[in-house]
Amino acid sequence: MSIATARLRLRPFGPQDTGRVRSIVGSGVRFLPPGAPVHPSGVAQWLASGVHELRRAGQGMHLAMTDVDGVIVGAISLFKTSWSAGTTEVGYGVHPLYRSRGFATEAVRGLVDWVFANTRLRRIDLTANLDNAASLRVAQKAGFTWEGVLRAAVMDDDGPHDLVMFGLLRGDDRVPANTLPRTELRTGRLLLRPPVPADAPDLAATAADPLTQARTSLPPGYTEEDARSFIDGAEQRRIRGTDAGWTVVELETGRFAMNVDIRDVDWRNRTAEVGYMTAPWARGRGYAGEAVLAVAGWLFEQGFHRLQLRVAVDNPESRRVAEKAGFVREGVARACLRGDDLVVYSLIPSDLA
Repeated sequence: MSIATARLRLRPFGPQDTGRVRSIVGSGVRFLPPGAPVHPSGVAQWLASGVHELRRAGQGMHLAMTDVDGVIVGAISLFKTSWSAGTTEVGYGVHPLYRSRGFATEAVRGLVDWVFANTRLRRIDLTANLDNAASLRVAQKAGFTWEGVLRAAVMDDDGPHDLVMFGLLRGDDRVPANTLPRTELRTGRLLLRPPVPADAPDLAATAADPLTQARTSLPPGYTEEDARSFIDGAEQRRIRGTDAGWTVVELETGRFAMNVDIRDVDWRNRTAEVGYMTAPWARGRGYAGEAVLAVAGWLFEQGFHRLQLRVAVDNPESRRVAEKAGFVREGVARACLRGDDLVVYSLIPSDLA
């Protein structure tokens, strides 16, 4: 069998691959299917027999992923196939030199198309470590649905990892999940960039500040561990399409100034809410309005129609931020924040015209 995609060919491994596979094994690169030899001396036997055992047993298959020049750039497999239940699982690996080119997504899409066109299987599973952002995105670009997280489900060299379970059914439309792009934004004074672990101390200090605690729903006693957990989850939330967040630093000094995030993203209606918290030392400089306007302009460029901002009634500073940024006051939502009322503001693209 052979499966052709726009840039790839998925085919069984064979003796013709001996030289390439020996080179891969000898280099220490790990992307070949489970059971692949760890020493070049085992390559010939593996290609003659071992790599085909899964297919002979009727439980799946291992395929080479080759480019237009016939070079093996990755591998993709079906395994854990249950013909009675109509299910299987897909897994893949790409040579490090060929990553970030979309080969994994293309191969998964191609194999999925072949499975549903040529077999009676009704469901395909795909799992990925929660902290493997690249694999999470591959699954969602290929049209798989994020179904849940299995806690501490796999053990790697560095300890247990959470595992995300994805599923694709024969009748699914396979439209890639909506995701806000990972991006940096700049204003006259500020750089808005994705958060990194080194931001944890400043984020924790800002979140634990008495004024921040009084104006937000953050838990009391906010620690650096809480901040690291929030930062670690930022990319997963972005990939799932629910959030997008930025750390805001001064362009001139690189000093942490604030955190801004888009939340409650409604893809059907193209609306979202913006929230922020400013470091105590950075307050009163107009940074919040500057950053929020940058995010709003960018969000509208992504096709969104409305950005909401809610502010506590007794928070005049944030109300001024909203009004100076051009947000329109719409009313008061009662008992929203620990029983306190919130003023509701909105911004739509025409407000920035």
